[in-house]
Amino acid sequence: VNVWNQCASQLTGFTIDDVMGKNLVDDFITAEHKAAVSEVFVKALRGTETANFGFPLQTKQNARVQILLNATTRRDEKARVIGVVGIGQDI
Repeated sequence: VNVWNQCASQLTGFTIDDVMGKNLVDDFITAEHKAAVSEVFVKALRGTETANFGFPLQTKQNARVQILLNATTRRDEKARVIGVVGIGQDI
C-alpha cells in the first residue's frame, strides 16, 4: 500500500500509518480470498487490467466490507510496467 485516502480510513478503521508499506493481500484480505485478489494484481502487473472485481476487505474491527476493485496497470513514460493502481469502491 502506498496510497490510502480518508474514505478508505473511514470505511476500514485503518489509518494511513496502519497500512502504508504493508501488503494489501497479505495483511488485509481474508484467507479464502487471498489467491483471487492476488491474481488480479499479478495480471495487472503483466498488463491485463481487471474491472469490477468484488471481494471482502477486513476492517480494523474484524468486520468485512465488500469492495469492488478496478486494477489498472501503471506504466512509466516509456510504457514499462511500474506498478498497479487499484481503485476500490464500497458496495
